[in-house]
Amino acid sequence: MPRLRLLFLLALFPVMVAGAQLGLRAAGMEYCLTQLTMSVYYALVVMGLCLLMGYAGQVSLGHGAFFALGGYTTAVLTTHDFSGIRACAGVGVLERAGLLVAQQDLYGQAGLSVAPWAAFAAAMLLTFVVALLIGYPALRLRGHYLAMATLGFTLIVSKLLLGSALTGSADGIHGVPEWKLLPGLTVSGRSALRVQNYYLACGLALLLLLGLRNLLRSRVGRALLAIHDRETAANAMGINTAAYKLKVFVLSALLAALAGVFFTHYTGGIAPSEAGALKSVRYVALAAAGGMANLWGVTVMSIALNYCSLRGWFGSYDNAVFGALLILIISLAPEGPLKPLGLWLRRLAGRPDPERRTPHGAP
Repeated sequence: MPRLRLLFLLALFPVMVAGAQLGLRAAGMEYCLTQLTMSVYYALVVMGLCLLMGYAGQVSLGHGAFFALGGYTTAVLTTHDFSGIRACAGVGVLERAGLLVAQQDLYGQAGLSVAPWAAFAAAMLLTFVVALLIGYPALRLRGHYLAMATLGFTLIVSKLLLGSALTGSADGIHGVPEWKLLPGLTVSGRSALRVQNYYLACGLALLLLLGLRNLLRSRVGRALLAIHDRETAANAMGINTAAYKLKVFVLSALLAALAGVFFTHYTGGIAPSEAGALKSVRYVALAAAGGMANLWGVTVMSIALNYCSLRGWFGSYDNAVFGALLILIISLAPEGPLKPLGLWLRRLAGRPDPERRTPHGAP
């Protein structure tokens, strides 16, 4: 049954993705794919939080900062002009290796900047180091030390971005170049590539969903569940709880940075609001609204709610409506709205609920 369920979800996901695109095209609203693609990138952050909160039992209020760390790193490196160091030793080697490339700024002036692939690697490496520095001391303690540490990290990053000329201060960074992943596949917000980037973002989300699902079905996933339920008992059984929690925290931070890099290249810029504390709280709320430990649920709910916000459906009452929806979901469907929907479909099909099956041999 789990394999059939997975096959069903794998078949349903592309159908939903293609159906949304074709439906918007038929309605003459294909421009909405821009907000939908942005929502998918935001959902990647929530997927990492699902892993950290739903399975490792840890709360992080710093994933907005990790998102901005990835985005700002690639934005600074790909827009900053390094022509002044062209005469330095080793720069020619970097150019021949493709790590430094010629770019034109917004005014058409030629310059030298870091290639997007190299900037992506630098962003992931920087996020890895920062996540280790924050997580190693905090995750070896119990309680909400991680939440406190990551909240402090978020506030520091937000202030640094607002007060630094290198990051554009309150204006952020604009003019981030396109990212040519492969021949014929480019991360860009151009209208001609809108459909391509929509399927690219959804394909990336599907690959990460499958990868995280396989991870959770392995020995690592069973260890995380044991830590989430009874950390002391898991430690007594020989599970290195501190190491597992640290690895999951770093992995979720890398997912946030990955989303930030793709988002920045897609939108062509990034603003300091992406690193705000409210943004991190929103990611945590989306993870809770999707069912916390339900990868498919948090992904769908995150895409849906972020899309509604980006389209401005709630206007100035966006935060109020979002909070009300969150309260309703947590109160009526604490495991996410997708699970009750699945149970209702099972009853409609005349199949018994898994929780209500009688034991074998029982009357």
